[in-house]
Amino acid sequence: RLVAGGHTTETPSSLTYSSVVSRDSVRIALTVAALNDLDILGCDIQNAYISAPCREKIYTIAGPEFGSENGKTMIVTKALYGLKSSGAAFRSMLANCIHDMGFRPTKSDPDVWIKASQKADGFKYYEMILCYVDDVISIGEFPMRAIEGIKAVFKLKGDKAEVPDMYLGGSIAKTRTADETECWTISSEKYVKTAVQNVEESLAKKGLKLPSKCPTPFTSSYHPSDDVTNELNADGLRYYQELIGVLRWAVELGRVDILLEVALMSSHLALPRAGHLEQVYHIFGYLKQSPRRRLFFDPDYPRISESRFQEYDWEDFYRDAKEEIPSDAPEARGHSVEVHCFLDASHASDKSNRRSQTGILIFINKAPIIFFSKRQNSVETSTFGSEFTATKQAVELVKALRYKLRMFGVPIEGPASMYCDNEAVYKNVSIPSSVLNKKMHGISYHFCREAVAGGICRIAKEDTVTNLSDLFTKVLPKSRREELLD
Repeated sequence: RLVAGGHTTETPSSLTYSSVVSRDSVRIALTVAALNDLDILGCDIQNAYISAPCREKIYTIAGPEFGSENGKTMIVTKALYGLKSSGAAFRSMLANCIHDMGFRPTKSDPDVWIKASQKADGFKYYEMILCYVDDVISIGEFPMRAIEGIKAVFKLKGDKAEVPDMYLGGSIAKTRTADETECWTISSEKYVKTAVQNVEESLAKKGLKLPSKCPTPFTSSYHPSDDVTNELNADGLRYYQELIGVLRWAVELGRVDILLEVALMSSHLALPRAGHLEQVYHIFGYLKQSPRRRLFFDPDYPRISESRFQEYDWEDFYRDAKEEIPSDAPEARGHSVEVHCFLDASHASDKSNRRSQTGILIFINKAPIIFFSKRQNSVETSTFGSEFTATKQAVELVKALRYKLRMFGVPIEGPASMYCDNEAVYKNVSIPSSVLNKKMHGISYHFCREAVAGGICRIAKEDTVTNLSDLFTKVLPKSRREELLD
């Protein structure tokens, strides 16, 4: 394969950015496919970039590898791998192909394409195409029709399309839940095993091994902010950052059981210490012992008691509050979905600066779509403050998800149900007459209450024991972790 030295060329005036489908969009699509009883096919475009015309004016002097053409000036006409604009050139060509088939990109994710369709029984839904560079997934009653349209323009690897078993490095499969509901699942088992093997090979060269007893990602009572071991040298820094990147992708592929630990270690990317690297090895040791985790994108609706949610008249407080529905949203088609959100905060858990950790887990029906664990930007003086900050962040994520669903043409059933284990925050947000005593939280207070008044979300008190987002804020013992994961 010929590769251009794009680093030696000037940046072209044409667009060089090329987007890819987001991971939460993939999770949504897999859930909607099962919900609406749609089939999925995947294909891989062969020699993707060089299928597209070159956007730059590039030439090269032929070398001896060109045989009789040696010494001649060669004009590059195809988007060779390595050129700055090649990714954008290929994406543009693929986009034109999909557009010509009647699909339109969604404004919430330009690499998710939808097309109105209808089954023989009159059921209306949207066909979908998801693109991650040259990996394409088609979803619909007859997904092969879209694949054939792509095949007419591009050559496919193996000249075939099939039910995908791998996507973005994760193993995907269709299976049945305990309730006998068909759903799609994703597993990072193969990715994790390969990653662990690579780390073990690297350690073997130094005469070292991964730790053998790792029931949890962190060793007992360890916290990275307490670590005062020596700082890593330049090579150690690069290797640490590389390992964190590997672990982050494992989380994206479904290893939510290490989300908190990876988030905590990621906060030390700029200046990691030897002890931090040892704990990263411990996380890999944990993955080696527990490689088999699978996320189920269950389309079933959860059974939630409506008595947990109180309804109030907000007219006197937020008279004009209402959810902003995009005027350019496509017509809602297919079965509707419910949004459920668990949220939590671990107050002042970072001992070096006393910032709190936010944990959020958002479901569509029973399918986990968004998992979030991040240190808060401000220092809060009370548990109430950290929980209110987490609630505000959860409302922001819920609003963004509802927008994305609407732009995908997915009907949404009622307000999003949110579950918080802090009594004071629950009352402040859900009861109109509840007065805020700590005025420094005024913005979060009104932002969350207005979302409730506008029908965007509703909030219920959740017991700490059953709060699933606890996994994303606190380093827990094995028994408690397994309880939440199951």
